[in-house]
Amino acid sequence: MTDAVEVHMDIKGETRYIGLLRYLRKRRGQSSSFQYTDEWLSYDEAFAIDPANLPLQHGAFFHNSVKSALPGALRDTAPDRWGQILIKRALRKSGKIRTLSEIDYLLAMNDGTRIGALRYKRPDEDTFNHDLGKYRIPPLINLPALINAADAVQSNSETADDLKLLLNEGSPLGGARPKSAVQNKDGSLAIAKFSKSDDDRSIPHGEVLAMKLAKKAGLNVAEAKILNVKNRSVSLIKRFDRNGETRIPFISAMTMLGLEDGDEAAYTDIAEIIRTYSLNPIADLHELWRRLVFNILISNLDDHLRNHGFLYAGKDKWCLSPAYDLNPVPIEEKARELSTWVSEEGPDANLDLALNSAKYFGLKLVQARKIIEEISTVTRQWRNTASRIGMSSADQAVYASAFM
Repeated sequence: MTDAVEVHMDIKGETRYIGLLRYLRKRRGQSSSFQYTDEWLSYDEAFAIDPANLPLQHGAFFHNSVKSALPGALRDTAPDRWGQILIKRALRKSGKIRTLSEIDYLLAMNDGTRIGALRYKRPDEDTFNHDLGKYRIPPLINLPALINAADAVQSNSETADDLKLLLNEGSPLGGARPKSAVQNKDGSLAIAKFSKSDDDRSIPHGEVLAMKLAKKAGLNVAEAKILNVKNRSVSLIKRFDRNGETRIPFISAMTMLGLEDGDEAAYTDIAEIIRTYSLNPIADLHELWRRLVFNILISNLDDHLRNHGFLYAGKDKWCLSPAYDLNPVPIEEKARELSTWVSEEGPDANLDLALNSAKYFGLKLVQARKIIEEISTVTRQWRNTASRIGMSSADQAVYASAFM
C-alpha cells in the first residue's frame, strides 16, 4: 500500500504547502519519505519542522521504524490511544472494516483542534477535514453530552452519534484518558479531560492541583481549572499552541531528541537540545530544572518525553512550551521513579540526584538549593490549594503519599 499526504503549515497568517510525505506499507513493515517543497525552502521565514529528522535542505528524508513510519514532527500531531479507539470504532460502525494505517489515523484527526500548526490533505483533496462530519468545536455547555459519549465508549455501548461527536472534537494532545476540545466563553480553545467511572480518586482534581501549585512555584504552566458537570469532575486546560486564531508550531522533546516511544532519555539530554535550539537557553534551562524539582516533590512520574514540549519562537529557534500533563501519583500506585531520568545517575525521584545535575542547567549549587526551598515551600502547603479547588478529604488522603 502506498499513500501520499501534502503537509501544510499556518504561518504569518497564511497556509503554506511545505512538504510531501510518501508512505509505504508492506507485509513486513512500513516506511515513509518526506521532502520539503521548493516554495518552502525559498521562503524567508522557513525553518526545519523537525530539526533532528528533517533538516531544512533539499532531497528526501527516509524514515523506517517498527514503531512508527512517521517523522517525529508529524507523529506528534497524530492521535494517541484514546483517539485511535474512537477512530477504529467509528469505522467499524460505518461498516468500513479494514486495516488502518498511520496515515488513516493522522488524517482522521480534526484539523481545527490538531496540536501545533501542521495541516494535512491528500493531493487530490481540497479540504483539511476528512469525512468526520461538519467541524464544530463545542462550547462548554456541551460538556454533559461529551461526558456521556466518553462513558459510552468506555463501557463499549457507544452509538454512531457518540463517536461522531467525540471525533469531531478530536483528541488534541493524545494520551489514554478520555478528553475533548472545547471552546471557552472567551472563544479560546481548551482541552476538557474527563474522570472515568472506575477511577479510585479524582484524576482531574489531581491535575488541576498540580497545575495550580506549579504556577504558585514560579513555573510556566498552562492555565487550568476544575469544573463540576453533573457531579463529575472535569479538568479544563487552556491550549497554549494557539494565540487567538493563530496556530503555533509545536514538537515534543521526544521529537527534538530524535527518539521514539519507549526510548529512554534524561533531563540532562533535554538540557542539551535547549542549548542548541532555544531562543533563550538560560531561561529555558532554569525552567526545566524547576520542573524537574517540582515533579520530584509532587511525584509527577508520567513525565515521559511526549510530556515535554517546545513551541516555535522564530528565527529557527524554539522555546519550552508551558508545562502540561502534571499529575501527582500516590506511592501505592507507582514507585517514585521518573519516566524521564534525572541524569545518567538514574530515574529515582530524588532531590540529591537533581542537585548533582544542577550544573548542567546553568545553576550553581547555592542557586539550586534556593529553588528547591522556593518550590517545596509551595508544595508543602498543597492541602490548602486542594481544598480551594474542591478536592474531597477522601481524595486528599489518597494523594497525600505523592507529596514529599
